[in-house]
Amino acid sequence: MFITFEGSEGSGKTTQVAILAHHLAARGQNVVQTREPGGTAIGEAIRAILFDERYCRMDARAEVFLYLASRAQQVAEKIRPALAAGNVVLCDRFTDTTSVYQGCGRGLSPDEIIPLLEFAAAGVIPDVTFLLDLDVSVGLARLAGRGNINRFDRETVAFHETIRQGYLALARRQPERIRVIHADADIDTVAKEIRAHTDSLIHR
Repeated sequence: MFITFEGSEGSGKTTQVAILAHHLAARGQNVVQTREPGGTAIGEAIRAILFDERYCRMDARAEVFLYLASRAQQVAEKIRPALAAGNVVLCDRFTDTTSVYQGCGRGLSPDEIIPLLEFAAAGVIPDVTFLLDLDVSVGLARLAGRGNINRFDRETVAFHETIRQGYLALARRQPERIRVIHADADIDTVAKEIRAHTDSLIHR
């Protein structure tokens, strides 16, 4: 099973990935946990470039190709082999991130992006995606408290609101795959909802 986590900045994705990984491992599942961009040596090198504040003038097309390069490597090196071996793969961001951030956020045409997304993913599609939805002001306040700010965190409030609405629109178009989780609840409440849905899917 391939499970992805999506959401705007400060939504708590990374925390929830770790919690679900622990839960599944405790139930005897073999779990592979990863993230995007990153997950491989090549991907982590690309991640460092993408998040570096020195590159704030990066062209939107260059940005999307860096994401796609990281994803293509991760699918080939890590995700596809793990799934073939019968593991549950949990990924902090995947194709939806590029669709929303570079599509809605950067204004790139879906007609241009969609074929590239399909090419990089090489047919790998999440079985379920948890979209952690959170008010933008709350998410940005969480970031301020975290202290580790990257290039995307410094985008305008309008940009982050565009991202949130892009995710929600995507969820409305694909309700069979994307499950919206209200991330303004406490960590345990959010984790409980994610666990319950994941357990039901595995049971089926």
